[in-house]
Amino acid sequence: MKKSVMIGMSGGVDSSVAAAVLLEKGYEVVGVTLKLVPDMPSCEIQREDGCCSLSAIEDARRVADMLGISYYVLNFTEIFDKEVIQYFVNEYKKGKTPNPCIACNRHVKFDHMLKKATAMGIDYIATGHYARIEYNQQTERYTLKKSVTQKKDQTYALYNLNQEQLSRTLMPIGDYTKEQVREKAEKIGLNVASKPDSQEICFVEDNNHGRFISGYTGETLIPGNFVDINGKILGRHKGIVNYTIGQRKGLGIALGKPVFVIDINPDNNTVILGDEKHIFKRELVAEDINIISGEVIEEGVRVTAKIRYSAKEAPATLSPIDSDRLKVLFDEPQRAITSGQSIVFYNGDEVIGGGIIR
Repeated sequence: MKKSVMIGMSGGVDSSVAAAVLLEKGYEVVGVTLKLVPDMPSCEIQREDGCCSLSAIEDARRVADMLGISYYVLNFTEIFDKEVIQYFVNEYKKGKTPNPCIACNRHVKFDHMLKKATAMGIDYIATGHYARIEYNQQTERYTLKKSVTQKKDQTYALYNLNQEQLSRTLMPIGDYTKEQVREKAEKIGLNVASKPDSQEICFVEDNNHGRFISGYTGETLIPGNFVDINGKILGRHKGIVNYTIGQRKGLGIALGKPVFVIDINPDNNTVILGDEKHIFKRELVAEDINIISGEVIEEGVRVTAKIRYSAKEAPATLSPIDSDRLKVLFDEPQRAITSGQSIVFYNGDEVIGGGIIR
């Protein structure tokens, strides 16, 4: 009997090819697009690459028709609003810089989508992520590993997966490069073969966090002071949600030399500016920890770690603080360690786990 799989289809080339590969492997494939963004005044621009776009649904539907698979649109707007958008807004208001894609993967795609598949009697879910899931016979556990292409590897955003989710998830393009994916799309005649990748946060137009948060909450952003490390007032900022650690451009202040955001204090509504040297640190505390194997991290575990999606891995040592917090000490100072971002730990090409930078 064929195993069945529900694949999330964004209308892009990766998930479209993933659906085709699953068919080739003999699965009974059901395509779904998750409608995520609720109707709201801020969603006026129909972005071609975002979940505000009707064209994404139409592209996915056309691919499903061409492949001959069932296709549905699932309305997850309430879940997405609660678990991703509200989280995003609240964290920015606290002076942090959250990663909404990680929250979406954790709470929407690999939680509620999996629950929906289970309710429909479907064996697996699948996505077009560039990552690999393997079963280790010796440990009798599932592992998450980097894709074959480092340039497109997406494991950073997947560190929250647990053993149950890994056992029920397929990632069929983890063994492909992006070039191979596009070539396969062209070979089988998919009209999305040359569609560009989406780049920005799907629900934030023009990547303008401040405008989105103001429109979403109905609240006017409150200006405050730029200050130096000694508390001296340097000028006025436009609201703390417009800034992140390490930022230099777009500050709207001229001090005769380059300055960077080195801290944000929501309690007194200040943004602290300083020299670039002030944004390099070796140590951080991570909380809300997920270790994929379920094992307890012991003192002195050596890893490589990434402090943001675009960062390079760097050698570090882990030390437990309690059941949900770890201290991370890097061998060398890291630039712009940012509260609210995720840190992900690796052992070679295997993802150990990760957490949120406090």
